[in-house]
Amino acid sequence: MSITNQLALFVDVVQQGSFAKAAALNDMDNSSLSKQIKKLESSLGVQLLNRSTRSFSLTSAGDEILQQAHILIDTLSDIHSIADSYQAKPKGILRITSGMFFGQQYIQPVINIFMQKYPEVKITLMLDDKRNDIISDHYDLAFRIGKLDDSNLMAKKISDMHFALIASNDFIARHGMPNSPEELLALPAIVYGNGDVSLDQIKLSTQPHGDEYKTHKMKGNYKVSDVRAMLDATKAGLGYVMLDLFNLEKPIDEMGLVPLLTNYKLSASGAGIYALYPHRKQTPLVSEFIKTVQEYIGSPAFWVKHIPNYNQLYK
Repeated sequence: MSITNQLALFVDVVQQGSFAKAAALNDMDNSSLSKQIKKLESSLGVQLLNRSTRSFSLTSAGDEILQQAHILIDTLSDIHSIADSYQAKPKGILRITSGMFFGQQYIQPVINIFMQKYPEVKITLMLDDKRNDIISDHYDLAFRIGKLDDSNLMAKKISDMHFALIASNDFIARHGMPNSPEELLALPAIVYGNGDVSLDQIKLSTQPHGDEYKTHKMKGNYKVSDVRAMLDATKAGLGYVMLDLFNLEKPIDEMGLVPLLTNYKLSASGAGIYALYPHRKQTPLVSEFIKTVQEYIGSPAFWVKHIPNYNQLYK
């Protein structure tokens, strides 16, 4: 038994005025309770109670320790109350990091909902396409897109990836509709690049609806580090692009875009959209925010509807 529990028993003995009543209160027998008080006295190195056959009295040390024990128990009660309040209704500070586009497009709307629902919550959001170190930078939650690196972080999958190859109607009018990976790769492409990261490879089945894959390097005539710039360039007909549907703000037909090579399988290579957090046991604040993100995105994610019948494509 911990010294905290022993001090609580000591307080009960004094408040109840007898070992028998204190034992009954704690569902113990008298001898077990008496042993715990003796262990407490031995641990502290002082006598707390002067015992007689039918009564007891506090020693001077016992009187002073009793006062501090009351403070300790009240503090523990307050701690449990605070913890209960966090369980009942999230509050506190939540530090989040996310990539620029995903954070602007999906995390910010969730924050709007979340802070209106939980006005006692304070949130710090860092948008950066360069991945921050969650632990050293003291983030509670990070949203990551792609394949996860090996780490000690906990991860919860928010959504699968939904890749598509896309070009503008004007681009197709000038270059023609590609009917094979080889025809596609001969065309100019728009690729994402940021520092040492260059997403200029696509993994396609070697045959329509086939199960064997080949990785191809795109002819990246235009490399850019911003998703919105990539889409603007695609709409302008500078090239075709490979991207996940979460990057689309609205249906592609409203943007003058069309999907390409939809009869070929396009591999996501185990990539996904994940919420990462540093501890195995999520705090109520973190778990409730992740839940709100999932509710906002939906399952399957609402952006799948940006390409008609997407679930039947790239199969």
